[in-house]
Amino acid sequence: MLANEPPSALAGSTMSEFTPTAQRIALLARPLVFTNGVFDLLHAGHVMCLQEARKLGASLAVGINSDASARRGNKGPGRPFNAEAHRCRVMAALRCVDAVFLFGQDQPMELMRLLRPEVYVKGSDYQVATLPEAQLMASWGGRTVIVPRVDGLSSSLLVNRILAAHSTAPSHPL
Repeated sequence: MLANEPPSALAGSTMSEFTPTAQRIALLARPLVFTNGVFDLLHAGHVMCLQEARKLGASLAVGINSDASARRGNKGPGRPFNAEAHRCRVMAALRCVDAVFLFGQDQPMELMRLLRPEVYVKGSDYQVATLPEAQLMASWGGRTVIVPRVDGLSSSLLVNRILAAHSTAPSHPL
């Protein structure tokens, strides 16, 4: 994509670069670390988690929930704010991320079966005992790692701050 192309140029054919093909998976260095999420409003907390995840292996693959998957999940009405193509593109630009794969299911199980990562990473708002992904990882000898979250850094808090600021401030042209 060229810098002056409209955001709609990200949709369609460019999404094939985020499809988990056998060829793309084979290029990932092992041990492979995997994490997933909507990553709608990427913030420093996400980046810190991704950087910690990357330290656990030779490469980091990130699964991004499709727009439909995110809407079915816990993000609430009007989410995601950023389209799947945009979220994938931003994630792929991070230096600590080696591959980005879009998935349409509610959970990344099918993608994980294709990737067969050695390490699965989630933030400390999750518990290994309640993650079905952790059971899947254990089935092939992989491990699940919980990395600390940074207090005060979350997309939901960011959305709430923006809404509060706009409900009390005069309207500003964008």
